[in-house]
Amino acid sequence: MLAAKDLVSGYGRMPILHGLSLQVSDGEYVGILGHNGMGKTTLLRTLIGHVRPMSGSIVLDGTEIGALPPHRRAKLRIGYVPQGRDIFPALTVRENLLMGALSGAEKRASVVEEVLEDFPRLVRLLDRNGGALSGGEQQLLAIARCLCGKPRIMLLDEPTEGIQPSIIDEIVDLLQALRKRAGLSIVLVEQNLDFIHALSDRVLIIHRGEITQTLEPDHLADPEVVSEFVGMSS
Repeated sequence: MLAAKDLVSGYGRMPILHGLSLQVSDGEYVGILGHNGMGKTTLLRTLIGHVRPMSGSIVLDGTEIGALPPHRRAKLRIGYVPQGRDIFPALTVRENLLMGALSGAEKRASVVEEVLEDFPRLVRLLDRNGGALSGGEQQLLAIARCLCGKPRIMLLDEPTEGIQPSIIDEIVDLLQALRKRAGLSIVLVEQNLDFIHALSDRVLIIHRGEITQTLEPDHLADPEVVSEFVGMSS
């Protein structure tokens, strides 16, 4: 489905990714772990088009997309939920969701209503400004807004950062249900080991801009394994 090969990417003349390659299949959830500064966010920003690769390829369903801008990739149904959520704080929840549906050809209002079926917590907040929501509610809104674009693959950057455990559990249940129902694929950058273990089919370790190891999710329960590859424990 989505493949990156020999990807070199970064900012200015400074590469952060050094020949990184990965592949994501239909319906697969791939987790990515690594120290801060190892290239996790740069990878997602390159896949969505916010950072243009210096060399290498990004291929979606056999078509090279590495030169396409983000809005063109959104139309190809690649979704992105950035670290820090990046919602529109001055817009209402409903308006944020309508903005997320801009890339699709379907009627925006009907898409929003369909997505809201999976987000009952947001229904009572539709007329509230995004900036007035709690951190967890903002994260739910960011995911819902992304889903309004009908993505086939979603790039998630640190979705549990700064939110309460009850909403983390909601997100796990939601993403598991979407895989079963819609065949959604996900690339998940995350430091919460329980979260990445609950969702990932495999976990890639990124170090200095390269994928250096692939782990089975159950290996994350072993503190020695985790410490060896990412310097953290559960």
